[in-house]
Amino acid sequence: MPAPYPPLPPPDRVRSPRTGWTRAHWEALADALLAGVAPFATPGLAQYRLPGRTSWSGVVSDGLEGYARTFLLAAFRIAGAGPEADPELVERYAAGLASGTDPSSGEAWPRLTDCSQQMVEAASIAIGLHETRPWIWDRLDPRVQERVVDWFSGFVGRRTWDNNWRLFQVVSEQFLASVGAPYEQADIDGGLDRIEDWYVGDGWYTDGDGRNFDHYIGWALHLYPLLWARIAGEEDGDRAKTYKERLTAFLRGHVHLFGGDGAPVHQGRSLCYRYAATVPVWMGALTGATPHPPGLTRRLASGAVRHFTERGVPDERGLLSLGWYDTFLPSTQPYSGPASPYWASKAFLGLLLPADHEVWTAREQPLPVEEADRYTALPAPGWLLHGTRHDGVVRLYNHGSDHNPPEPAVAVDDPHYAKFAYSTHTAPQSAPHAWARTVDNHIALVSADGTPSRRTRIHPLGVGDHRASSWHAARLAGDDTDHRIETTSLLHGPWEVRVHRVDAPAGVTVREGGHPLADVRQPVAETGPGWALVRRTDGLTSAVVGLYGWQETAGVERDVEANAFGPHSAVPWLRSGVHPGGRSIHVTLVVLSGDAVHPRQLREAVSVEIDGPAPEEEPGGGAGSGTEDGHPVTVRFPDGTELRA
Repeated sequence: MPAPYPPLPPPDRVRSPRTGWTRAHWEALADALLAGVAPFATPGLAQYRLPGRTSWSGVVSDGLEGYARTFLLAAFRIAGAGPEADPELVERYAAGLASGTDPSSGEAWPRLTDCSQQMVEAASIAIGLHETRPWIWDRLDPRVQERVVDWFSGFVGRRTWDNNWRLFQVVSEQFLASVGAPYEQADIDGGLDRIEDWYVGDGWYTDGDGRNFDHYIGWALHLYPLLWARIAGEEDGDRAKTYKERLTAFLRGHVHLFGGDGAPVHQGRSLCYRYAATVPVWMGALTGATPHPPGLTRRLASGAVRHFTERGVPDERGLLSLGWYDTFLPSTQPYSGPASPYWASKAFLGLLLPADHEVWTAREQPLPVEEADRYTALPAPGWLLHGTRHDGVVRLYNHGSDHNPPEPAVAVDDPHYAKFAYSTHTAPQSAPHAWARTVDNHIALVSADGTPSRRTRIHPLGVGDHRASSWHAARLAGDDTDHRIETTSLLHGPWEVRVHRVDAPAGVTVREGGHPLADVRQPVAETGPGWALVRRTDGLTSAVVGLYGWQETAGVERDVEANAFGPHSAVPWLRSGVHPGGRSIHVTLVVLSGDAVHPRQLREAVSVEIDGPAPEEEPGGGAGSGTEDGHPVTVRFPDGTELRA
């Protein structure tokens, strides 16, 4: 049976001309997800022990995670249905509360301890209990209520990890306060005060100290503060006012992170949460803190959920897997267990809006990328977004997010943060055997034994209209010497031009890789003097074209089981000759397009000029030697456009 696997209502192309989805589709999918996990419940319904890799927290914690994250989904479904709420669903999760907090049940939840995974899950339970209070909390046996309070009380005075986890304590202790139980106001105030240290402007937070920008900003740092306000009855308070202003600002850029096919940009950690990336648009609608018309909010959210549903998510078992479309463990983190993907439940926040709310009744409006090519500068995270209308592809040029603690801490690299570019249509080569070579969307100094340098700490230099730049310190294996590589991304039409100023020791080679493509079939590969290209069966094409500082050597790196988008993957690359030492300039045209790409003609038509000494010619009439130091670079296109770096 082809996807989508859950039974869904017929599409409504009048109200939803873009996706066909209505509230009924969301309700049907929620019901299918809740039915899918039911066979894996423990006898007392306190845990859901789903099949799959166990997290580092163990089976019992994973079982609690299965309860908590699906309870969040059930809570939105119950509260959204109001008097029509399914009594069996209510009883199912009420029974789980009773068993999970009963030490003699045989399925009791682990106690809350410092920095424990159960802190994460407690927050979901707290939110679920608040939203379903008339159906569940208020009807619980007083003895069960006491046990639930006793379990949550483990949060009071405890230490959490110093990132979005601070907010789990905030909402959990605010729930205690809401039911008249003991709590510590200092814990709540301390968590809310701490996120002020991480606010960097334009609606953006970093997730803890450093430059940690990813989907957590939307599905955690904008979500929990406003849920806290909802639990506390402080929706109109000063803090909530600030949070709403920031969310509104954030959403102006966030909408550009989604492609024409509904997919969110594939960047950052915990990507198995998938359409949880839609959470901030629902929170904007729920709180009135949004710049978007109702039809755009629903089109974005429905488009993202439909994108995954039509690609087999949930799978034929009715389960969300540890991956993107299918199970792909290299794109996950050790803290993720088989129930972790159910943080996707957050995407159903919109069910709290009544069926007659305009977000459900308005006619869908197109995404920005469906109307025109878009170039969106996001200086706070150091990102430049580039969407093209003809193919719906959105590319993220990364000159600011590295997920490292501040200096002097040692920096490391991660395939979901270290790349120059990410997109809605591709994923980085994240399996260990491919990550060791780190070819895709990376420039490397390659030593004689083939070991590449890494991009660890990213130092932003600026993001503006059609351009972004940063530098990083490249190191060779076994050598602590820093070699500065400064990179500027210049955008024109559907293309990116990367201008690299490289400080390198003698004897290395310089290598540049383009976007990786993955599919169930091997991508087609073509190479020529100074260019390389790979193409998927759907026509999506990735190419790199050497414009300056490259020899004619180019190729394609093929791999298997290396990419979240499919078992076969390929990356086009360029390579320089042996570096003489010192500084050099390398200019590359990087293409990711659903249109036809002609790299030989692009190489002939796009020219590069270095202000200063005339560049030497490569053997065979190739691009210049690239050994000029510090001179401005001008890239000239056939239409007369000139870009300078």
